[in-house]
This record gives sequence, C-alpha cells and structure tokens, in this order.
Amino acid sequence: MPRHLRVRVAFVVLVVAASVWYLYPPQKAINLGLDLQGGIHLMLGVEADKHVASQTDRAAEDLKGALERKGIGVKRIAREANAAIQVELASPQSWNDALTVVSEFGSFERRDENQAAGRFTLVMSERRVNQLRDDAIRQGLETIRNRVDQFGVAEPTITRQGSQQILIQLPGVQDPARAKALIGKTALLEFKLLDERTSIEQALAGQLPETSEVLYGREVDKQTKVEHKVPYVVLKRTLLTGAELTRAEVQADPNSLGNWQVAIEFTSTGTRIFGEVTEQNVGKRLAIILDGTVYSAPRINERIPGGRAVITGQFTVDDARDLAIVLRAGALPAPVVILEERTVGPSLGADSIRQGLIAITASAVVVFIFMLAYYRLSGLIADVALGLNLLILFACMAAIRATLTLPGLAGIALTVGMAVDTNILIFERIREELRVGKTPRSAVEAGFRRALRTIVDTHLTVMGTAVILLSFGTSSVKGFGVSLFIGLGASLFTAYFFTRLLFDLVYMGRRKVEAISI
Repeated sequence: MPRHLRVRVAFVVLVVAASVWYLYPPQKAINLGLDLQGGIHLMLGVEADKHVASQTDRAAEDLKGALERKGIGVKRIAREANAAIQVELASPQSWNDALTVVSEFGSFERRDENQAAGRFTLVMSERRVNQLRDDAIRQGLETIRNRVDQFGVAEPTITRQGSQQILIQLPGVQDPARAKALIGKTALLEFKLLDERTSIEQALAGQLPETSEVLYGREVDKQTKVEHKVPYVVLKRTLLTGAELTRAEVQADPNSLGNWQVAIEFTSTGTRIFGEVTEQNVGKRLAIILDGTVYSAPRINERIPGGRAVITGQFTVDDARDLAIVLRAGALPAPVVILEERTVGPSLGADSIRQGLIAITASAVVVFIFMLAYYRLSGLIADVALGLNLLILFACMAAIRATLTLPGLAGIALTVGMAVDTNILIFERIREELRVGKTPRSAVEAGFRRALRTIVDTHLTVMGTAVILLSFGTSSVKGFGVSLFIGLGASLFTAYFFTRLLFDLVYMGRRKVEAISI
C-alpha cells in the first residue's frame, strides 16, 4: 500500500476511535432535550415595575438622608406610584437649599412645585425607567441561570422572550414544586432591627409608627407539627442585605436534632457594616428576613466582628440546600410570576425517541437498499460512508455536550438524505466521464474533482442557514440547527475524503482496472 494511502487510512482509524471514545457509554454521552427525556417547561413574567418602585424607594431614602445631612428638615417624603417621589419640607425657607440637594439626583425631574408650601414632586425620567426595567430582566436571567447551574440540571434552556418574559426548560427534572420554588424565590435577604417600643397588640390594632411594619415568621409545633404564623414589629430601615454575601453553606442545626441551618459570611464591606450594626445595637433583637418572612430574630449580646451568621428556621436538608443556592446566586431584582407551565413525562420522551429512531432507521434502510441496488459496489461504499457520517455526527454532539432534541432528530434524517445526495452527485459525474470513453482511473479522478465545487457550495450554503438557526432560533429550532450543521460537516468529510479513500483501496490499488461497479 502506498504511503499516502496508509496515512489516510490511519487518519480515518483515528477518527473512528475518537468517535467511539466520545460515545461510550451511549446512554450518558449525549444530553437529551426536554422533548426527549421529559422535564419542566416554564414561562416566567418579570414584574419589572416593582424593581422600578424599589429603586424609587431607595432614591427617596437617599434623598431624605442627603437633606438631613444639610440640616434641611423634611416633613414628609414618600414614593408615589412606581417612579415618583413626593417631598414636603418642614420649612419653605429652606427651598433653595433643598433644590441644590435635589439637583444631585439627575435621574429625576421636578414637577408640581409649590414653593410657598415647600412641596414638590420628583418624577423619574422615562429613559431611566426603561433602563431599570431592562436591567430587571437581564439580572433576573443571570440570577436564574446561576441558580439552575447550582441545582445541577444538564443543558438547561434559559432565554429571554419578548420584553418582560423568561423561558426556562429543565430537561430531566421531575419535581416541579421544588424547581419552581428555587427559581421563583426572590431571595431578598435583609437585616432589620425589631421595634421593641411598639407591642404586637398595638401594631395589630393599627397603632403602628410610620417607621415600622408588621412581618411574620413561622413556627412548627414539635408535638402536633402544626405550623402557625408569628407576628413581629420590625423597623422599616434595612441595615444590611444579602448583596454583601460571599458564602452560604448548609449545616446541621446543633440546637435542634434533625433540623438544618444555613451559615452565611459577608464580604469585607458587609463584615464592617455587620460589626458596626451589632456594636451599636447590643441588647436589641436583629431580625433576619428573607422575602418578607422573618426566619429568626436573635438578641445581639455583643459586637460580632467576624462577619458570620446563621439562618435557622426548622429547615429540612433540601430546604436548607435550596436556600443556600438562592443566597449564593443572589436575589432576583424583581418578583417573577409563572405564566405558563408544562411538565413533560419521561414516558412521552421515550416514545419520541423510539419514533425518531424508527424514522431515521427506516430512512437509512431505504437509502441503503436503493444505493446498493442502483450503484452496486459503489453503492455499498456510499452506505459505509453514511454509517461513518452518523457515527461522527453523534460523537461530535457528545464531544461539545450538545443537546439532542426532537427537531434535532429531524435534522439527522435530513443529513442522511443530503449525505447520500452528495455521493449520488459524485457517482453520476463518474458515470458521465465513463460514457465519454475515459478509463476507470481517469473517470474516478475527474468525477471527484468536478463534483467537489458543487458539493462544497451546497454544503456551505445549508451550513450557513444552520448557523442562522443557531443564532436566532428558539431552543427547538437550535436543536435542529445543531444536528444539521454537524451532520453536514461530517458529510463533507465522509462523502469526499472517506468515499474517495475506499475507491482508492478497492480500485486504484490494482495494476489494471477494466471496469467499475457503478
């Protein structure tokens, strides 16, 4: 065997060995999409206006602090609607000084001014409102993606849909309740002081100061296992949030057998703030609040300098683990609501796989028989090349961890047809060369050479279409694009390089070739 043939044979053997390596074991090598292995499909709506409202609240708090630092008394400052702040000064004489402070808040415009009464309204600019809404979607998308990654779902689909929606597909997840709780939890962690001057009875009777609010915790009776709500009077001012967390780990609760807790640790900035808060409020109770629910309210006995704390709440190990995940991933900037929910059972996925494989196998068998009957030995060569094409296709999908979907199976079926069409194009070129009287060697050489440009043009054109599907399509369309792109790339290799190698091994190795079985 000539040296150039040995090199080509060795290369093909290497490709086959690598393909087998990536496909072993086959049941674990290729990720299956939601439509093939079952799972959860969710369409979430992001309440972006609530993010705008929260940012307006923060701006109102910042404005109040800035005015007070300048010695300007404020009678009333409160958010109006989602993006406006009403300000009433204690003294109209401080009007000009107040406007100087307000000018630093460039995202707001003054409206409804009444200098004599010391009142005005700040309205957030439309540009800033739109930016905050967009930020809520983008940050929510990244936060949910981080949570799902830590949850351990292989090849999830998490994409933005429209202006304020997020599409989530979690293949293989069969516990919808836990997945929804993990994804939809806002996870806003806050530390606030209890208002120990106002009793629960006064608060529930409506005698609640403007600076305080009533929040609830939950307790489970150890004997009856009945859960009931416990009210707390909490100061509205947030001292520290979960934005300053660096660590959240699950631990066994040493004070309650069978329960679990979450240990948290702050950044250097959070550690400093936490140290100052605990030092300035020794003897007071500090409420640890998650999404408006009080999980614990321990008393501060001394300054805590290390920036470490624990969240207790009679958690199971799954509860504690999911809480740690959402705390590590960060809080959603705005609440989300489930607009659409579908759960695909694994049996339906198995039926899809079986039907898809039947379709691919049936088409391959029909093609195999046709090529063998019509082109004889050359048809057998094309059939062997087709088998290698499918092997390389599945191996490449396994290597890049691509997800095989039901439309992806359709892409594979289309690849089978195009791979065979490529061989037919080459064989008909060879037949044309034989008809004009060329020798078998010359006909093979000319047939492959003249078909090459057409083969490359058609494959690159369709591969370009596949790239567009991958770039702009939805998850199902992307599955079709992935299998089509990889299959066409494999087809270029097998139909031209591998088929030509087999022709050289079967015919060109002989000293005299009188005829070709084509």
